[in-house]
Amino acid sequence: MLNIVLFGPPGAGKGTQSQMLIEKFKLIHLSTGDILRNEIKNKTTLGLQAKELMDNGKLIPDDVVINMIKSILEKNVNSTGFIFDGFPRTQEQALSLDQLLKHQNTSISAMVSLKVDDKELIKRLLSRGKDSGRADDQSTEIIANRIEEYNNKTAPLKLYYKNQSKLHEISGLGSIDEITIRLNSVINSL
Repeated sequence: MLNIVLFGPPGAGKGTQSQMLIEKFKLIHLSTGDILRNEIKNKTTLGLQAKELMDNGKLIPDDVVINMIKSILEKNVNSTGFIFDGFPRTQEQALSLDQLLKHQNTSISAMVSLKVDDKELIKRLLSRGKDSGRADDQSTEIIANRIEEYNNKTAPLKLYYKNQSKLHEISGLGSIDEITIRLNSVINSL
């Protein structure tokens, strides 16, 4: 089973690149952001709580995210693998994910981290906000808060996978095709 953690700050291109990897490697896309936005759209209790946190650039509590992931893993035990987009974000989540995957006799194959500087991220997210209507993509202040949250709380997770020799960092700059080629090269080498 091929299990990839696609990693990077908000606006790095994880969602776009996930689609390319899903098609090529027949993986199931597991995006916590998409799952949460669906809950928000359906105005569930989780969705309403998540919307308030997301609109302020804050992260969703671990237990909520982990239970969502567990449910999806259990529904797809015969898949060829998963691409984790936006999860895990902390070492505690990574440890929980390792345990969930261990129960399916599999593990994370690699973390591929997209590197993009903060100015480019802000530019991309403001541009996306014009089309998406997402409140968290329309304010420079909220975007800067999300990037700061990532740098302080999420980026350190790279060390967890580096210590397992599973971290692969690539540039998230250039055309979509150029970035896809870099990602495919890493995954094909696994």
